[in-house]
Parts: sequence; C-alpha cells; structure tokens
Amino acid sequence: MTALLLLPLLLPFIAPALAERTARRLAPAPAVWVLTLAALALAGGSVIALGALVVTGLLKLPVFASLGELVHPLRTPWDAVAVPSAAAAVGLIAIGVWVLTRSALRQARTLRAAHAQVRRRPVAGDLCVVDSPHPDAYALPGRPGRIVITTAMIRSLDAAEREVLFAHERAHNAYRHHLFLAAAELAAHCHPALRAVRDATRYAAERAADEAAAAAVGDRRLAA
Repeated sequence: MTALLLLPLLLPFIAPALAERTARRLAPAPAVWVLTLAALALAGGSVIALGALVVTGLLKLPVFASLGELVHPLRTPWDAVAVPSAAAAVGLIAIGVWVLTRSALRQARTLRAAHAQVRRRPVAGDLCVVDSPHPDAYALPGRPGRIVITTAMIRSLDAAEREVLFAHERAHNAYRHHLFLAAAELAAHCHPALRAVRDATRYAAERAADEAAAAAVGDRRLAA
C-alpha cells in the first residue's frame, strides 16, 4: 500500500519536461488550460497520497487501531514503515500549509495595495495611469478589471505600441488569466516539482495575451 501511495508523489517529477513541451507545442490558450488542469490533478494526487499516509500511520496507534476494522479489507504496512511515513507526511503537509498561507497573505496584501492605489488615481475607462520613473504595466483583476500603466512606460512607447500593450493587458483580464495563475501557484505549493508547471503556465498565459493583442491590432510584427 505504501508503495502505491508513493506513486502520486513521484509522478510530478516528470511534469517539468512535459510542461515545457506542452507550452511550446500547443496553442497558447489551450496550453493554459492543459497545464493548469494537469498541475491541479497532480497536486491533488499528492495531497491525497500524503493524507492516506497519515491515515495508515494513525491506524497503527492503539487509540485509532480499532477504526481499521471498519474498512475491509484494509491492509496497512508494517509499523516500521507506516509510522515514519506518516510522520514525514504530517511534516510535509504542515510545511506546505505554512508556506501556502504566507504566500496567500502576501499576495492578498499586494492586491489590496494595488486596488487602493487605483482608487486614489483618476481612471479613464479601464485605464489607470500611475506617476512613476519606472516603466511598468499590469492587469489588475477585479470588478471592474483595470489596466495600470506608469508614466515612464507611456513615455517609452509610441501610440501604436501603447495600443498593443493595452490589448495585451486587457486580454489577461478578459480571459481571467489570474485564476489560472492562482491555481498553478496553489499546485506549486502542494508539490515542489510543480513549480516548473507554474512557470510554464505563466509563459503560456503571456503568449495567449500576445496572440490576443496581435489579433486586436492586426499587426503581429508590431506585437512581437
């Protein structure tokens, strides 16, 4: 049983190579879906496997041993394997929850700060201009979604290039790429090997936004 539970924990290690090929060979929009769903499936399998390892270890303890009789046939590994495996699983789950909580809180603070900054600025449609010497632009999800661009970025682009940039960022909001990226980030916190899948998902999302921008302005060369 323990050997079978190790399989979902080992499968994600082959994901990086497959994710890179998927991001390169599939069209960007389908690649975002495929990579995200694959990451969630592999992450879910890992979490379930860790939970099952914890259960098998608990059934070796006298206080929980009688519960094993409720499920037939239930085969648990030897104590020498089950208890250390369960202890390791508990440790991995605790670390994962701690890291995920820290990351979620940090990103929530960043999102709140960005929305607070936009509320203090004049907005034209979905566009918000922020005075800054650093060129930057990003899509800010929400209701409604906003496109935030700095004055330095505006100065660095001509009118046609700005239209490409706006179309790129609007595509991120229109296709809700932030949800896919959040799911990929969640999966990456469930298993370290899935960080490569998260990065491939980000790459695919950027390519999808590039394709949408090229279609919007009708000039692929300019978008590139």
